[in-house]
Amino acid sequence: METELNEVLGMVRRAAAKFNSSVVLAGILPTIQPSDLTEANLTPNPRYYEINRVVTKLHGDDRLIHIKGLDELQLTLQDTFIEFCNTSFQVHLQVGASEFTRYYNWAQAISAAVLAPAVNSPILLNRRLWHETRLALFRLATDTRSHIHKERRQTARVNFGERWVDGSILDVLREDVVRFRILLTQAVKEDSMETLMNGGIPELSAWRLHNGTIWRWNRPCYGVINGRAGLRIEARYLPAGPSVADEMANAAFFLGLMTALPEEFGDVTRRMSFDCAKTNFFNAARYGLHSQIIWIDGNSRRAGRLILEELLPRAKRGLETAGIDSVDIDRLLGILEERVRLERTGSQWMLDSLASMDKRAKANVRMRSLTATMKTNQEALLPLHQWELAEIPTQPDWIDNYKTVEQFMSTDLFTVRPEDVIDLAASLMHWKHVRHVPVENDNGELVGIISHRDLLEILALGKVEKTGEIIVRDIMKQELMTISPDTSALDALILMREKDIGCLPVVKDEKLVGLVTAYDYLTVSAKLFEEKILGCSGSLAMEKTVR
Repeated sequence: METELNEVLGMVRRAAAKFNSSVVLAGILPTIQPSDLTEANLTPNPRYYEINRVVTKLHGDDRLIHIKGLDELQLTLQDTFIEFCNTSFQVHLQVGASEFTRYYNWAQAISAAVLAPAVNSPILLNRRLWHETRLALFRLATDTRSHIHKERRQTARVNFGERWVDGSILDVLREDVVRFRILLTQAVKEDSMETLMNGGIPELSAWRLHNGTIWRWNRPCYGVINGRAGLRIEARYLPAGPSVADEMANAAFFLGLMTALPEEFGDVTRRMSFDCAKTNFFNAARYGLHSQIIWIDGNSRRAGRLILEELLPRAKRGLETAGIDSVDIDRLLGILEERVRLERTGSQWMLDSLASMDKRAKANVRMRSLTATMKTNQEALLPLHQWELAEIPTQPDWIDNYKTVEQFMSTDLFTVRPEDVIDLAASLMHWKHVRHVPVENDNGELVGIISHRDLLEILALGKVEKTGEIIVRDIMKQELMTISPDTSALDALILMREKDIGCLPVVKDEKLVGLVTAYDYLTVSAKLFEEKILGCSGSLAMEKTVR
């Protein structure tokens, strides 16, 4: 499997290179921007267009994305396209029908321990959120429940489950039928019972289509391969990356535990409550190896300690029982062991890298540096525990090539209201060292802007002793020139030069989302302007722009 994955990645990289592109394995790509999340970037498959249409219609109101971590992300969306961000590495284990229940419950029980060292998605739209943000994002992005359904505590289509399975796989199938509306339909060409009575193997295409729109983190799957029916448990919670070797180490850990634990301990439902399994899982998603796991003995331990002391030895025995080559076992579980000993998950590596970078660098610069280092290490086939922290290149040829203003506009804005006294705007400029203060109303709509020049004009007119009587509305500029987040960085610069203005408010849906100033352009390569716009000395041109 590892060899095949590397071969496929090689094929994709060679094909992408023809389009000046490449591949990065990541649960969520650090450089994704809101402007990437459009229908134009949806895989051209009718299934995906229809899922977006139906899920959006069922949800009804605007979709709220609200995730808290080190930072906080709040978005209001009208579609499901933010789900584009999620990339997973899904492992399937085939089991017999009679043993499905026992193995499925164990898959639930070990999910937290398998996820904790595998987390690789800490960043979404420049915010540091959960160590495995994919889990929160996927649930919110594809939620079909209206407000009233949430009030009635209806189960979300993305879920971990509410209880142990205590019968057979039919319990899961019936639950899915009664709880979740059908999103997709197709012509049913087969009478399953008739096929079965005639000695054939039914495809169960209708149920498989429905099952494909219910996203349990451990999902039961049915399929027919080479004339034989099979049940599989699909572990959907593992992220892509940080390397193929790390992905395979995660898979080996999962498969080893699934082979060993059911045989050693029997029925897990007699040893652990379902609430503990569920709590463990979401703690691991939030905190990775820093999470606490309540294990089958009832004791709570740090995830890393539990893995090193109890689970890795059992995973090794499970793989040995399955007849896996000892060299492969030692190499793959050794990769996971080093990751745990160093407490260096993919998520922790990203967070540590960002923390070590120059805080004055634009977020876009830091995210691109992070992604470039990931790409380099992946192409070198290095497992994560051998990666050095990412750094901002000292002489980058690409790091400050900004395509749109969204990539470098200021979003941490200090604003005033029209009714505020002008002293507040003046003090704000002094305290925060800014030259422009946007004016917005209570709905977040941009209604004006005050510049340093406006305050200087007040001084020139001799009103300095009466400024307390002046409110913002009296002097703010109301005829504003604004741009959208997807405006070309070069077009914005040309506009500022032609209109001789020092800043451009960035507006989306009539709401202020950012600000671009002449100072912001100091972080953008002068060479870019020399070659594409100015045709003259970059330093002189930049000096004129700043003035």
